[in-house]
Formats: sequence, C-alpha cells, structure tokens
Amino acid sequence: MRCALVTGASRGIGRATAIALSERGERVAVHYASRRADGEETVSLLHGEGHVLVGGDLSDPETARRVVEQAEAGLGQLDVLVNNAGLAPGANTEHRVDEVDYETWQQRFTRMIDVDLTAPANVSYLVARSLIARGAPGVIVNVGSRGAFRGEPDTPAYAAAKAGLHALGQSLAVALAPHDIAVASVAPGFVATERQQPKLASAAGEDLRAQSPFGRVGTADEIAAAILYLTSPQAQWASGTILDLNGASHLRT
Repeated sequence: MRCALVTGASRGIGRATAIALSERGERVAVHYASRRADGEETVSLLHGEGHVLVGGDLSDPETARRVVEQAEAGLGQLDVLVNNAGLAPGANTEHRVDEVDYETWQQRFTRMIDVDLTAPANVSYLVARSLIARGAPGVIVNVGSRGAFRGEPDTPAYAAAKAGLHALGQSLAVALAPHDIAVASVAPGFVATERQQPKLASAAGEDLRAQSPFGRVGTADEIAAAILYLTSPQAQWASGTILDLNGASHLRT
C-alpha cells in the first residue's frame, strides 16, 4: 500500500486530492497549517483506515522537517508527496508595485516566497532523500498556477513563486529520475474552493467565470483528478511536465 503526504489538505484542492488518493487505496498524511479542525474534518472524509493528521507552518525549515518525520512515522513510509500548501492572492497578500510602500512590499513578497516556494522545496528535499535512502520509487506533484505564465500584477510574488515552483519541479525531475522518482506540476486557473466563494459571489464573479470560454471556473475535484493521474505509477513518463488546468482561459505558446 502506498502512502502519501498532502500539504495544505485542510480544504480545497488539498482536501479533494487527499480524498481521491484514499479512494485509490492509499493511506494519507493530511497536513494543515493552522486550521486543525478543518484538517480533522478532511481525515474524517477519507476512505479506508490508517490516515494521520500533521500540522505546522512549513515555511519554517525545522517545522517542515518535523511534519515530514511525523507523516513518515505515522504512515510507516512516504511514497507520494503533493505540494499544495501555499498563500493565495487576496486582500491580505496584495503588494502591487505602484500602490504599496516598501515595507509592505518586502514583508508580503518575502512571506509569499517563503510559503509558496521555499517550503515546498524543503519538503520535496526531505521526502526525496527519504525515498533515496529506502531505495524506493516515488512521485512528487507540485500545485503551481496559471499565474506563473500570465503574471499577477496585484501579487507579483505569487506569480514569481509559482514560476519558481514549476522550474524547481523540472530540475528535480531530471535530478531524481535516476532514483526512480518522478516529479510533475499542475498549473490551475481560478478554482472554486471554499475561500474563493465570497469572490465568486461578488460582482467580480461574472468576470472570473468569463475568463474561460466554458463560462465557469474550475473545481477542486477536477484538479485532484489530474493530480491522481500524475501520482499514479502509470504516469512516470509524464515526469517533468507542467499540466495546464485552466479551461482554455490562458493559452501558452
């Protein structure tokens, strides 16, 4: 039985991914940053038994180490890592260069890079080294963003972090292939998670839905379905890929 660590699994894409992995028969370590009750709810929704809950701010390197160690100890091993935890664009993270002061720019830029890029890099390192030590195959999937390609003027650090995460995944894909470890990324567009419901219900909702020719936004289950494929043994040959999941709202050339 394979075992997976899903970061940021208390809600949204992370929760949907944890559920999908458990439906496939895998045991899951559900990570939450601060919302323990939501993490516990995710665990209660998983299929099967033997799942564990781990918590902490992964931007702290020692906390990241503890989370991985606790997940591995609770499950017995780690075969799959889904790097989903991160700060999303929003009123509390905006730092538009022509609007904020330098202090706000530094604080918000640094915090987003720490959470959205450095944290998954450290967790990837820890899980990869565990797999190498065991001599076991494995897979890492990073949850990036469409914003890495089209830009995010209100939260430029978000676009920078996600672009860096995509590049990190490709670098690790090359480095880890000799160890039988695959690494891939997904790049979602706007997704109707719980924390985005107020925005979708506001006047901005119509414009968000109009970004896609389908006239809607994505769902957490759709992103989870793609992650489920990329974490399957049959998807090893997709290592290094960045899979766009944005309903044709942004087309790369």
